[in-house]
Amino acid sequence: MDTITAVRNRILQLCGQRDMTINRLATVSALPPSSIKNILYGKSRNPKLITIKMICDGLGITLGEFFSTPEFDALEQELL
Repeated sequence: MDTITAVRNRILQLCGQRDMTINRLATVSALPPSSIKNILYGKSRNPKLITIKMICDGLGITLGEFFSTPEFDALEQELL
């Protein structure tokens, strides 16, 4: 699994746990829905950390909580 897939899966997991749509997440995160959809559909291959932070704020979690999963711990080095 690559990093962008792990980020995508984590956003979907957290939304599912909160019964939250992508549009609702965008609203509570103060982001345009297209920003989140671009991450989810692979158009944004390198989302900015501030975008992830705003998503975390909307979800009511810290960056540490977002990235503290076995999937992120298992990621191997990616060379571009």
